Amino acid sequence: MGAVDELRFLTALYRPGSLVDVGAHEGLLTLPLSRLPGARVLAFEPLPAAFARLSVACAGIASIELLPQALGDAPGQLTLSTPVVEGVRQEQWASLVKKFAGFGPRVSAEKVQVPVVTLDSFALHDLTAMKVDAEGAEYEVLRGARDTLLRCRPVMTLELEERHREGSTWAVPAFLDALDYVTCFVLEGRWWPASALDRATMQQASSDPSDYAASNPYVFNFFAWPRELDTMVRHCLPEIKARA
Repeated sequence: MGAVDELRFLTALYRPGSLVDVGAHEGLLTLPLSRLPGARVLAFEPLPAAFARLSVACAGIASIELLPQALGDAPGQLTLSTPVVEGVRQEQWASLVKKFAGFGPRVSAEKVQVPVVTLDSFALHDLTAMKVDAEGAEYEVLRGARDTLLRCRPVMTLELEERHREGSTWAVPAFLDALDYVTCFVLEGRWWPASALDRATMQQASSDPSDYAASNPYVFNFFAWPRELDTMVRHCLPEIKARA
């Protein structure tokens, strides 16, 4: 059985329309998603250095719209902090909710003010899929997309990690449940509801960006879909067993 990662999930359940990549970085998902027939990808990347590389990678591709903004639950500006470990920038940890203080002399932080907008402000009517990787700010991203989620009912992949935002692995699924969404993770070839996550054994890792140790398994990819699409999910990914 092939692993169910973000790209496979979004491709298997693809419907033509707009797709949103939150935390696009260098376009790892933006580029393949843009090649799907009838797709238009809105790629959000607020970190200036990453956005510059994303712009080069996506140059000339008409189906991609690049946005140097962060998504949140209110318009404005916020501080984006990027940890620097012994002089090496850890861009994949850049966060609007973490300050990276108190980790000792090995870790410092670069800070930049970035514009923040809500997804609802785009008034999308054809959103079919989202990838959300906001290093702890996923709850705010979804709060600012509430009307869009209710109107368009996209499928979603989310990276949720307690090391980035304590409580995120229950707060985000609870928010989505109120919108009649199912949120699951995959382990040993089976869909498990987000409520089955055992944080003590499935998601133990330090919030220190210089400490890479993590539990095995380390479950941080979550998949969400409107409850009315449950049958379609089972049909498109038949090798994944039903939820426990």
